[in-house]
Amino acid sequence: QVQLVESGGGLVQPGGSLRLSCAASRTIFTITTMGWYRQAPGNQRELVADISSYGTATYADSVKGRFTISRDEAKNIMYLQMNSLKPEDTAVYYCSTFFRASRYWGQGTQVTVSQ
Repeated sequence: QVQLVESGGGLVQPGGSLRLSCAASRTIFTITTMGWYRQAPGNQRELVADISSYGTATYADSVKGRFTISRDEAKNIMYLQMNSLKPEDTAVYYCSTFFRASRYWGQGTQVTVSQ
């Protein structure tokens, strides 16, 4: 099993920045892909960014150039640095992984971008 705990969400003005963290209960970053997803009210959950076991990152077109995914293998923490935030980035953000035939999700952290 894997437990994932997100933190770092909050209220920020347009153009501002936030850094989300996802703490994993075990060392898995180098053996599976980890991802950040988000879900806005009325919308389906969507993939924002992921990072492979080799450290290769991919991003949704909507966040390319603004968001950066990274990880600290020693601490078992994954990050999502979000810059130049827009109101349309408002959502609950989740970290997730697929490990040993099961999908795991954190509880989510709310990000609200508003004046």
